[in-house]
Amino acid sequence: MSKHAIFSARTFKRTAALAAGAGVIALAGSGVANAAPSWVSPIDGKYQFSAGYDQGGARWAHKHSGQDFAVSTGTKVHAVHGGTVVEAGWGGAYGNNIVVKHSNGVYSQYAHLSKFDVKLGDKVKTNEVIALSGNTGNSSGPHLHFEIRTTPNYGSAVNPVDFLKDKGVKLHG
Repeated sequence: MSKHAIFSARTFKRTAALAAGAGVIALAGSGVANAAPSWVSPIDGKYQFSAGYDQGGARWAHKHSGQDFAVSTGTKVHAVHGGTVVEAGWGGAYGNNIVVKHSNGVYSQYAHLSKFDVKLGDKVKTNEVIALSGNTGNSSGPHLHFEIRTTPNYGSAVNPVDFLKDKGVKLHG
């Protein structure tokens, strides 16, 4: 093996190790490729924003704590980031709902679901289909109610659209 080939192999191994640590994939002959996105939209495809974060109204005890994505019942709902399912079941006004705890300490909630594809304790990956949208609980029509929280408890929600945009997610509602 030539000195150049040995140097190239060592350089590639170091590049691959650095890329793996940074969460990207190194491909021989093409440099470093982008990794899959770390955060994604909970709905892929067509949707409209309906009730927005912090909106007032008679349907909520205070102000609306999430962002509603108006979609047909049965629309695939994706995990916005990898994490662990800490709640999956009936959530009163939220209807059928799922809460995922993420490694950065935030929680995402998906509500008014028609069907679950996960259960308590499941590990989910970014963009994994976890449920189907629905019209359960305190709902006036089929949609996904989506929240980002700083704790697992009601009352700790932050603006989910701003949060996802800060993570590089393009929303088009």
